[in-house]
Amino acid sequence: MPPFRTLLALPVSLALLALAPAASSAPAAPPADAVLARLVTEGGAPAAALLAREESGTRYAEAGPGIARADHFRAGSLTKTFVATVVLQLAAEHRLKLSDTVERHLPGLVRGAGNDGRALTLRSLLTHTSGLYDFTADTGGTIPLTPLDAVRVALTHPPSAPGRYAYSNTNYVLLGLVVQQVTGRSYAAEAERRIIAPLRLSGTSFPGSRTSLPSPHGRAYAADGTDVTALDPRVAGAAGELVTTLADLDRFYAALLGGRLLPARWLREMRDTRAARGAYGMGLFPLKLPCGTTVWGHNGRIDGSYVRTASTADGRRVLTFRVNTTALTDPALEPALLTAEFCPRTS
Repeated sequence: MPPFRTLLALPVSLALLALAPAASSAPAAPPADAVLARLVTEGGAPAAALLAREESGTRYAEAGPGIARADHFRAGSLTKTFVATVVLQLAAEHRLKLSDTVERHLPGLVRGAGNDGRALTLRSLLTHTSGLYDFTADTGGTIPLTPLDAVRVALTHPPSAPGRYAYSNTNYVLLGLVVQQVTGRSYAAEAERRIIAPLRLSGTSFPGSRTSLPSPHGRAYAADGTDVTALDPRVAGAAGELVTTLADLDRFYAALLGGRLLPARWLREMRDTRAARGAYGMGLFPLKLPCGTTVWGHNGRIDGSYVRTASTADGRRVLTFRVNTTALTDPALEPALLTAEFCPRTS
C-alpha cells in the first residue's frame, strides 16, 4: 500500500476515558495512552485512537481532532483473520481440508507464468507460503478489481520460491473464492453468518463495492494528504475489504483467541507458525515484546487507514489502535505502544 502522508502540525488533544484533566493531583495516563499521543506528534498521524479491553472493563483514548470511539473505519488486512476463521470452521466441519489443492476447489484458475494450482494447498494460501505474486504490488491498492481479475494480475508474474513465507494479498482473494465454491455463498455472507451475527458485531460489515462509510465516521487521508474517505473496497476484496469499529475488533479477537469461534485443535492450527518460520500463522501473527510477552493479532493498511489489534494468547486482554491515514512515519511507535500496554511497568 502507499506510504504514509505527512501533515502540517495540528493541535493535539488527548482524551482519556474516566480520567480528570491534567493536574498535579490527577492520576498519570496509562503508558499506552501516552504513546498514543506520540502517533500524532511524532508519527505524523492526523488523529489516533485506541480501545483496550480487559476482564475488568474497557479503556478508550484519542489524540488529535476528528476521531471518535464509535467511528466506522476501514480495517484493511484484519479482514484476513475473518476469512481464515471461516476457512478453518469449514475444515472443522469436514467440508474442506487444508491439504486440499487449490486446483481441487478452483479448477484451472491458477495457471500461467509458472504458477500451478495443482501444486498449491489451502494451507499454503493461509500461511502465505504459496509463492503467488501480490496483485496489489501492481495496482498500488488503489484500483478496484473483481476477485478473478486480481488473480489474473498476479498470474502474469512468476511465483517466488513456494514454501517460503512471502506475504501476498492474492492468497486471501483465492481463499474468498474457495469459500464461495465450497458453501455456495460469498465469503462476506459466510463471515456475517458465522462471526458477525453471533458476536453481535453491529459496526462490522463487508461493503462490497459501496464507497461510503457508515455513520458515524471521520475522515481518511492518503499519503499525499488527499481525502480518501470514499474508497471502493474492491481494491482489496477478501484480503482487506472489512469496515468495522474499535469495539468490534476487540470483541472479535477476544472471542477468537478465547476459543469461542474455533475448536481447540483448529485454534492451535491457526496459531501454528512453523510453515512461515515463526512469522505468520493463519490470519494471525505473533509479536514477542521486550518483556517476553507474546501478543497475537494482525495489522491492516488500506489507503487512508492503518489499524492494529493485539491480544494475549488467551484473548483476555486486547488492544486495538488506529490512525486515519495510511501508515506511521515512525514504525517504531507501534511496538512501543504495544510494549507500553502489555509489558508490566517496573518502578
